[in-house]
Amino acid sequence: MPLTVRLQWLIWIAVFLILFFSVMPMDGWRYSVIFAPISVAFYMLVIYGNIYFLLPRFYERGRRVQYVIYALVLLIGCGIGRAYLSHYLYQLVVNKAWMKMELSDLIYVIVTGFLTFLLSFIFRLAINYFDLKQQSEKMMAQKSQAELDLLKSQVQPHFLFNTLNNIYFEAYREAPKTANLIERLSDIMRYFVDESPKDRVAISTEIQFLENYIALEKIRMRHDIDLTFIKACDPELRIPPMLLMTFVENIFKHGIDKTASDNKIELSLIQEDGYLVFETINHVQPKTGADQPAGFGIRNLEKRLEHLYGTGFCLSTGAANDFYTAYLKVPLI
Repeated sequence: MPLTVRLQWLIWIAVFLILFFSVMPMDGWRYSVIFAPISVAFYMLVIYGNIYFLLPRFYERGRRVQYVIYALVLLIGCGIGRAYLSHYLYQLVVNKAWMKMELSDLIYVIVTGFLTFLLSFIFRLAINYFDLKQQSEKMMAQKSQAELDLLKSQVQPHFLFNTLNNIYFEAYREAPKTANLIERLSDIMRYFVDESPKDRVAISTEIQFLENYIALEKIRMRHDIDLTFIKACDPELRIPPMLLMTFVENIFKHGIDKTASDNKIELSLIQEDGYLVFETINHVQPKTGADQPAGFGIRNLEKRLEHLYGTGFCLSTGAANDFYTAYLKVPLI
């Protein structure tokens, strides 16, 4: 049960006990058993009627006049109902003849109702305070758990990095080429763990990541790939991580024939007039045809670019003359 609910139950139990023991010396315990629940129900109806019905449906929607009218209806209706019910039960339980209700009785009930109505605002503030406090404690607990999970997740990659380094040194003695590939794989994994969570990374780091990826993809090819990579930009420039990866990944997924000997790939990364231009061109193989699919990667990249740059970028893909071209132009900010 939430903390705010428990506190409200405690408050109403306390109110019931106060009313019960305050009436009992004058009218006896039988009438106290009836009077206390009726009064508590009246207070609850006024308070919760205002908090959960009148305020959200009228006052918070700007319907202030209707709010005042319905608040008066609530107070007068509940007050008269409470007065007559209490008066009737008093005559019934105490076994006295019916006594005409005095105007002072109605005034007393209406005044107490008005004071209860004012109290409902304090009641609402208290409920909101404890709800916010509970949410804050829950968020702090979730944050602590997230930090703990992060620490746990960092243990496993670093163990793997250390293991890969050990394998690298062992492999270097017998097969330097294999050791080099292990080192590239280790660098890629370290990039995912250390660099990709950042908002921006050095473009030299991004280039190294692409080159490592390409080197590992090459080992799956039966023949060598005719690949050129032009890099004409300041290595200290910083860009969002994984911004260029989608084009290169699409080439190895859809743009080449792993069994062919005439695969040709051109990559260019050029800095010009405050923009960074990244273009990839690959020869369309007969097997894949000219309709090389863009896939979810390009669509996700476009959404990410819209989030990062609004409309200040240019992204295009398409095939022409047996070549498939992907073009990206983003501002350097």
